[in-house]
Amino acid sequence: MSYRKLKADYLFDGYKILPGHAVLVCGQDGTIEAITDESEAGGDLEKFSGLLSPGFINCHCHLELSHLRSRVPEKLGLVNFLLSVINLRNQSYQQKQEAIQNAENEMVRAGIVAVGDICNTDDSLIVKSAKRMAYYNFIELLGWAPEQALARFESGEKLGALFNESLHDERHLSLSPHAPYSVSDELWNLMAPHFRNRTITIHNQESAAENEFFKSGNGDLTRLYSNLKMNTSHFKTPGIVSTTYFLPKSDAASSILLVHNTYLEEADLKEALSFGKNLFFCLCPNANLYIEDRLPDIPMFLKNNGRMVLGTDSLASNHQLSILEEMKTIKKYFPMTTTAQLLLWATSNGAATLSFDNSLGDFRKGKKPGIVLTDRLRDGEITDLSTSRRIL
Repeated sequence: MSYRKLKADYLFDGYKILPGHAVLVCGQDGTIEAITDESEAGGDLEKFSGLLSPGFINCHCHLELSHLRSRVPEKLGLVNFLLSVINLRNQSYQQKQEAIQNAENEMVRAGIVAVGDICNTDDSLIVKSAKRMAYYNFIELLGWAPEQALARFESGEKLGALFNESLHDERHLSLSPHAPYSVSDELWNLMAPHFRNRTITIHNQESAAENEFFKSGNGDLTRLYSNLKMNTSHFKTPGIVSTTYFLPKSDAASSILLVHNTYLEEADLKEALSFGKNLFFCLCPNANLYIEDRLPDIPMFLKNNGRMVLGTDSLASNHQLSILEEMKTIKKYFPMTTTAQLLLWATSNGAATLSFDNSLGDFRKGKKPGIVLTDRLRDGEITDLSTSRRIL
């Protein structure tokens, strides 16, 4: 068998940055054979300027909203953003399909090899059937009115069955709640048995309004319910933050992916970690700035050893679908975060979250994780000028 021998200024193996004399040996199809020292690699080295890493994992995306690119104004706040998406999301089937295909093309070019994708419809099925990327499909359920719980649950089950029938990948599919403020207790109870042995995801503390509603029953979320003509009388205000409220309801899941966490405070984080579940915290900084003009407290997560991953959210709330751009934003606002930490979140942590760690996320022998080159570094660190592309 003929092998390719790849050497760059830096090599990230999925966990740490290796010395510059490390050489990645792989098959012609990208299957990893070994990491060896340049002195033992022999000839025929392919040399690159920059850093080689496994392919990136986008743990949170809404591919089916790609047709909303540049249509929703920035910095509206969450409630106005949600109302805008609801009003704008109806376009022709052809427009949606073209936008979804373009969005996937964009992710492939940016070095993304797997996506945790939120699914409310079957709009993304045609693109996913080509299997150019790996997907964990989160069938998202919403239903605030208790009397609608059974109908919403059965609709989610049918959509999940359609995805499973089309993609034949039940392991990477789950029913997941949209957010604490959009799922009634009755719907939670119907969903919970289906969390077992699955990763589930939920939008978590994305706005101050969410915290206020769960603590006092007031705040801007009441305007959302009013606009949508939703009755909230069934909701008994728990007087605690939403994370503390819903985590016990998610106990059956093997892993829980909490997305955004923009208003998560240290006490909330410590209490969440105390549940002992396999928790992952997904950062989508460019979307947080787009919607709320605020970022999560990343040093707090580092201090408390939260397991971090990265996402892009949708093109309704982001200018691009690029994990590198998310890393660059974190470096800009939190320069103490190292490139090695960011790459860990973008590769092996992401693969573990989405149950792709048997094939993606690191350069262990036998895996085929994709190989990405990130160039235009400065002393091994990502800069504003850095670019990424998949080379194998």
